[in-house]
Amino acid sequence: MAAMNDAVSNGATLHYIFDPLCGWCYAAAPLVDAAREVPGLKVEFHGGGMMTGANRRPITPQWRDYVMPHDHRIAEMTGQPFGERYFEGLLRDTGAVMDSEPPTTAILAADTLRPGGGLDMIHRLQQAHYVEGRRIADVEVLKAIAAELGFDATAFASAFDSQSGEATARHIAQSRQFLQRAGGQGFPTFVLAQPDGTASRVDIGPWLGRANEWKAQLGAFVAPPQSPSAEPNACGPDGCAI
Repeated sequence: MAAMNDAVSNGATLHYIFDPLCGWCYAAAPLVDAAREVPGLKVEFHGGGMMTGANRRPITPQWRDYVMPHDHRIAEMTGQPFGERYFEGLLRDTGAVMDSEPPTTAILAADTLRPGGGLDMIHRLQQAHYVEGRRIADVEVLKAIAAELGFDATAFASAFDSQSGEATARHIAQSRQFLQRAGGQGFPTFVLAQPDGTASRVDIGPWLGRANEWKAQLGAFVAPPQSPSAEPNACGPDGCAI
C-alpha cells in the first residue's frame, strides 16, 4: 500500500476504521483493547458513519431477523457477550432508530476531553448497545454514558455541542476517504502505519478471539530493531505477517 501522509507519526500507528453500530467492530473490540496496551503503538479511530443520512434505520422485526444470525456467529467466534436486553429488548424496540451520527459525536467529544477518551467511549458504547440494549443514538443516553465514564456533565455537553453537525460530518467524510485510500471494503478496517508513512491493511479475521496472540504480534512489529545477529521475526521492511 502506498505511503499515506496522514499516517505519519513518531512511531507505529494502528488506524481503526469503524462504526459504533457495526457488529463486526464489536467482534474486534478485544483486539482494539489489546492494541492499546502495546508499548510504542498509537491507536487512532476513524468513524465511518455506516448508519447516517439515508442509511439510518428503524428497528423492525426484519432487521432483528437479519442481525441475530450475525450476532450469534460473532459470539461463537470471539466470546463477545450479547445481552438479553439487547436481543429481547432493543431488537424488539420498534421506536428505536439505528443512527451512527450521535454516538460518533459523543466519541469525538470524549476524545477532546482526555487522552484516549474517544477509544474509551467506543468501548463503552459497544457494551451499552450489545449487552445492555440501550439506545445509543439518543443524546440523553449518551450523556448518561459519558457520566458513567467519569466525564464532567457540563464539559461533555459543551464538547458534544461543539462536535455535532458539521464537525461530525467532516470526521465521517475524512474517515470514508481514508477507508477508500486504504482499499478497505467496510467496517472494521485496520491499517498499520510505519513511522515513514508507509502503511498496510491488516486482515484481522485470523485474530478474532485471539487477542493475546494479536497483542504479541503487534508488539513484535513496534519493538526496536534487533541486531543483525539476532533471530529474525515475522516482521520485514514491508510490514508484519499478520
